[in-house]
Amino acid sequence: MTIDVLRISSDKKELDIDIIHTFLHNHAAWSKGISRETVERAIEASLCFGAYVGSSQIGFARVVTDMATFGYLCDVFILPEYRSRGYAAALMDHIFGSNLLKHLRRIVLVTTNAHEVYRPHGFGALANPERYMELYRPDIYSG
Repeated sequence: MTIDVLRISSDKKELDIDIIHTFLHNHAAWSKGISRETVERAIEASLCFGAYVGSSQIGFARVVTDMATFGYLCDVFILPEYRSRGYAAALMDHIFGSNLLKHLRRIVLVTTNAHEVYRPHGFGALANPERYMELYRPDIYSG
């Protein structure tokens, strides 16, 4: 199988908001029904990474961060037709190799089925899960 060259950029001007919104709204279990406005606000307030093959955006990830101590990795995806080609691993290598994130003390994420994508980058179970709390509103995008 020929692997196309993957280019990763954190330039928000290159992001294809239509692709990102369509995937998050229609296909991502964690954000079904999310509005385009919410996606745009989330992108504006985050460090974002677009993954591109040729001129097409094929993946995305964003990190909500204060750029000093903490980051939350979220909205990570590779479009289904580009999966199983190593693109997710390359995207994670790029993100965690970024000088912008190397100094953060803690980076967290939530995943239901992609643990093996993140484990090679040092992710594991919470060291102190009893300290974490959440305000969870699973139906917020449907109303």
